[in-house]
Amino acid sequence: MKSLGITRFLPIRLQVSGNRILQRHYTNGVLKNLYISTPIFYVNAAPHIGHLYSAALADCIARYRSMLGHSTFLSTGTDEHGNKVETAANVAKIPVSDYCTQISKQFKEMCDKFSVNYSAFIRTTEQCHFEAVHHFWNVLDTRGYIYLGKYSGWYCTSDEAFLTDIELDEITDASGKTIKVSKESGHPVEWTEEDNYKFRLSALQDELKYWIKRETTIRPAKYHKILSKWIEEDIDLHDLSVSRPTSRVPWSIPTPQNKNQSVYVWLEALVNYLTVLGYPNDTYKQFWPPSLQIIGKDILKFHGIYWPAFLIAAGLEPPQTLLCHGHWTVDDRKMSKSKGNVISPFEAATNFTEEGLRYFILREAVPYSDANYSDNKILRTINAELADTLGNLISRCTGKIINPWGEVPNPIEFADVLKSDIAIQTIKITECLGDNAQSHYEDYNLHNVVDVTMAALRMVNQMIEHHKPWLLSKKIDNQDSLMELKAVISVALESVRISTLILYPIIPRLANNILDFLVIPNEKRTWYDTASQYRKKSLPNERNFDRNGMILFKRIKVS
Repeated sequence: MKSLGITRFLPIRLQVSGNRILQRHYTNGVLKNLYISTPIFYVNAAPHIGHLYSAALADCIARYRSMLGHSTFLSTGTDEHGNKVETAANVAKIPVSDYCTQISKQFKEMCDKFSVNYSAFIRTTEQCHFEAVHHFWNVLDTRGYIYLGKYSGWYCTSDEAFLTDIELDEITDASGKTIKVSKESGHPVEWTEEDNYKFRLSALQDELKYWIKRETTIRPAKYHKILSKWIEEDIDLHDLSVSRPTSRVPWSIPTPQNKNQSVYVWLEALVNYLTVLGYPNDTYKQFWPPSLQIIGKDILKFHGIYWPAFLIAAGLEPPQTLLCHGHWTVDDRKMSKSKGNVISPFEAATNFTEEGLRYFILREAVPYSDANYSDNKILRTINAELADTLGNLISRCTGKIINPWGEVPNPIEFADVLKSDIAIQTIKITECLGDNAQSHYEDYNLHNVVDVTMAALRMVNQMIEHHKPWLLSKKIDNQDSLMELKAVISVALESVRISTLILYPIIPRLANNILDFLVIPNEKRTWYDTASQYRKKSLPNERNFDRNGMILFKRIKVS
């Protein structure tokens, strides 16, 4: 397995305007304690498959890191303030707090149902978050980054954000009138002038450039280029309005020094990543800075400019890596309520199972582009790969006819028995499968992890077709036939063991069922156990399974 080094940039003290002193001490490399987060999910609507993908992706990477021996902390939760939440509650005709609890519960149930093994689930309406936000605000204020001023600009109510000219488009509405809209969301904007608190974002442009100079800070490279362009080309990053009149945004957290002003939702919500670790208590330092933060492309600006700027201003280290992913379309059409094509993960799971749906979305999506959901494609994919390629392979090698002993033969004993080209090639691929898959995990390309694993399993199936163990099983009185039969079973099940360990972060529940069936001890389920056992002596000479407890992925038929 590949080694992962740890290095740090030495602290460099920098004097900036006023009394503010910044220290560049950004972690470079993988630490022992890793903090991974999903975006917190906005409760203006119920969960859809895009939310599930973000959560499952973060969980998958956290599980992979845990297999490597790291202590991981995975956070997720719900963002519950803002006018859109209040509007949604009014439409539902229930109190806002009750509405938030109701929708937050659905997101928590989604995580639980789809094996998202979070360390903590945070709600931004919790008292601990209120206190963390006030402490963080006061730190920014004390360090001279917050001041009271007059702000005027184009405000998008739907996006709850002021927008610059380069973030606007002009369109003609239904009445023929020319109006300005948000380039990102298409929502209309209005000119607004008001007194509020501002954050000295303009003082941090050089610090943002320094943070983003590493290519691994933003992944994939496509989004690193986008964010770099934003920071480089906006020569004068404007100071950011970080409060709103409470009268305009009543469902919010007030600022510490003025209850007539509420904290800007994109400052307040981002602090959740600190709150969940126990901030402002020192316990948060155990896992800070974040190793990896999963975000969708629509919130890249908030996490790639505002969030690191807030942290740097507060004297905290920004995230090591932001992993930005695209959105989900449905049958190649944008998912939206108006089109009636929003996919509920709960409803989809009734057709395809939780593990099947989780496998598909992690297998299908590539972070650098939008992914497409299709009922027909998911059915073909999980039947062909989970049921046929993996499940049927296990059945063939453990059935009573081919394997009447219920045995998992020791790979060491049978490594050199098979002389066919397909068997030799299968063993070679199995020996390097773990390293190949690891390189793809490190690049966050889960589709490639699945591709190399399924290619290896398909080759195993070809090897079985070549050696025809169903015929060998009829000649077990012959020693050569018996040895060949057990060698075929041994090579196949060793490939299954390695492949299942590799797929564990993607399909943890199914993988654990298979490993239990193959009698693999829990302590032998680390990433280092994906190494081939052909040349090692770490396995017992013989393992026997119980067919009655066998749980496989059955083919799915949707009426």
